[in-house]
Amino acid sequence: MKRLFSSLAAVLIAGAATLSGCTSQASQTGAKPAASGGKPYIAVVSKGFQHQFWQTVLKGSKDAAAKYNVDITFDGPPSESDIQAQVDMINSDLAKNPAALCLAALDTKSVTSQLNEAVSKNIPVIGFDSGVPDAPAGAIKATAATNNEAAGALAAQSMFDTAAFNAKLKAATPDNPVTIGVQSQDATSASVVGRTVGFLNKMKSLAEGIFPGAVEITGHDKYAAKAANTPAVIIKVVVPPTTSATDAQVASSGLLNEKNLIGFFASNEASVNGILAATTDGSDLDRTNGKYKDLTVIGFDAGKAQKAAVKNGWFTGSITQDPYQIGYLAVELAYKAINGQQVADVDTGCKFYTSANMDQADIAQLLYD
Repeated sequence: MKRLFSSLAAVLIAGAATLSGCTSQASQTGAKPAASGGKPYIAVVSKGFQHQFWQTVLKGSKDAAAKYNVDITFDGPPSESDIQAQVDMINSDLAKNPAALCLAALDTKSVTSQLNEAVSKNIPVIGFDSGVPDAPAGAIKATAATNNEAAGALAAQSMFDTAAFNAKLKAATPDNPVTIGVQSQDATSASVVGRTVGFLNKMKSLAEGIFPGAVEITGHDKYAAKAANTPAVIIKVVVPPTTSATDAQVASSGLLNEKNLIGFFASNEASVNGILAATTDGSDLDRTNGKYKDLTVIGFDAGKAQKAAVKNGWFTGSITQDPYQIGYLAVELAYKAINGQQVADVDTGCKFYTSANMDQADIAQLLYD
């Protein structure tokens, strides 16, 4: 009786949460509350809902559901700070005994009991987006997420392939070295660190193909690497003391003042906003009259200001994650797990977008605000 009351309470709480601002997509997907004799039912719980990023994740989830003939619900709290609302949604979904659960957890500690319940019910859980970091052993079957080191490497390759940057790089000498700036939000977040490491490793490798033993990484102890010879290329990493907009702008201003700065990688949206603020909302990067008109800048993610910088040509381009594939592959992994197939973590990929391709359908759907 106690178990029945708990399940009923969870459903009522989730319903109240929905009426107060949380949203479900069950009506759009035709989902059944359980898989009794019908299609398998997969519950998908994201970190949010209204943001365009999550709408694109939803689209991918729905397309995968159609392909694999499963029913899904797609829920998310009003904002990524509404941890309890997400917990209530998970409780409601588990009360329906889904065939699988896809989860992008806001806070792993807050959902530990729910993960343990899923294990006890033999409900496979698939992580997506940031997944469920530090989940109990065996609770997560697989995760569909961006390989951030690969994304950082793509940023480095894209910068290296830019003709103007490449020409300046090749003109460097030990007597007149060039500098490549890298700005990150922090040195602890796994995703930001991964992007930074990926960029540094790839750019160092590419530059050492031109200047063997003469590429040095400086600026931050976590990433520092001395050159064997007098450096012709210096990659300087800056990490602001806090994540505030002011500190991001100050850090960017410092990098912009480096001698012979030829490239700038902003590894996350906060860093992007920092360089935009330090360049008069980006206008100092104007290719004709801007103070930094010859600087090659690569950003990460999307957002209105960043997309405008790419559209205007102030940024050479930016890296975007692929929220469509995040949603699609999460449901695909869940379907495979339901059917007893072995599943493993999968890289959902990323794209390099520029003013030339950002309006293409396959890229435009990834450029969330």
